[in-house]
Amino acid sequence: MALSSRDADSAGHHLAIRVPVAQPGDPVATVIGRLGDHPLDAADAIYVVDEQGRFVGAVRLVDLLAAPPARSIDSLVDRDYPRVAARHDQEHAAAEALTRRATSVAVLDDQGVFSGAIPARALLEILRHEHVEDLHRLAGIQRENAHARGALEEPPTRQARHRLPWLLVGLAGSLLAAALMSRFEHVLERRMAIAFFVPTIVYLADAIGTQTEAVVVRGLSLSRLPLRRLLRDELGTGLLLGVALGGLAFPAVAVAFDVQLATAVATSIVLAGGVATSIGLLLPWLLQRAGSDPALGSGPVATIIQDVLSLLIYFAMATMLT
Repeated sequence: MALSSRDADSAGHHLAIRVPVAQPGDPVATVIGRLGDHPLDAADAIYVVDEQGRFVGAVRLVDLLAAPPARSIDSLVDRDYPRVAARHDQEHAAAEALTRRATSVAVLDDQGVFSGAIPARALLEILRHEHVEDLHRLAGIQRENAHARGALEEPPTRQARHRLPWLLVGLAGSLLAAALMSRFEHVLERRMAIAFFVPTIVYLADAIGTQTEAVVVRGLSLSRLPLRRLLRDELGTGLLLGVALGGLAFPAVAVAFDVQLATAVATSIVLAGGVATSIGLLLPWLLQRAGSDPALGSGPVATIIQDVLSLLIYFAMATMLT
């Protein structure tokens, strides 16, 4: 595959130059006959250009082979075929292909002149790379250079350098959570059993939030829905999960302790679930709007916020209901 020398994360880096090209007036038989004339880097589609070389659209190879030989290729052209500029991020190119259900993406210059295409093989490589990169971010591994992609093979000193900054953020958050709990010391003194369920509330909120973050980090680049709709749906999902988990926890806590504590625990699970999904959506979205990688919001930062808010909710419920 002929690749450009552009930035490694740009669409132009994956450019295949030797691809089949045709003009709108060419008959199907002529286009098929030319396919074997020259070596090709990819043949996912026939890319149709005008006399000035500007991109018109593309014809899928399967549609070309099924068409009558005398038919003009212009009648087969998909004029909405995905296209990107060479400077665009590679993830944007992959998202365009997925959204339009295409196996390749046309690459144009600033004047709309066809430069080449990103073939299916390259799109698969992009999607895998972005997936692995997001998994690293979810694990709190910073993006330092290309060696970070093989984190499991790195020496311990390099791995520690990648992970330590986010874990320091986590340490600061844990100290904040401890300070918050100290503010409710009088509640714990009044009833020690309240402390038994702190790990439960925190863990469930983290688990629900992590599920949301894993979906949102990839979905933000693909979804076209407005934020209000996404937030409403995620909040609803979190509350439904909270109701299901709280409903299961209530009878167990009520039998082991009493109804008042069970109510505080179940209510906290419901509210913490809604908060966790909201944070899991909003933090990556805010980072994306600020021009940063949304996966940065899916590690320890989101976990800290969820932990502190979950504790605040639980102790507030415990104070009022027990």
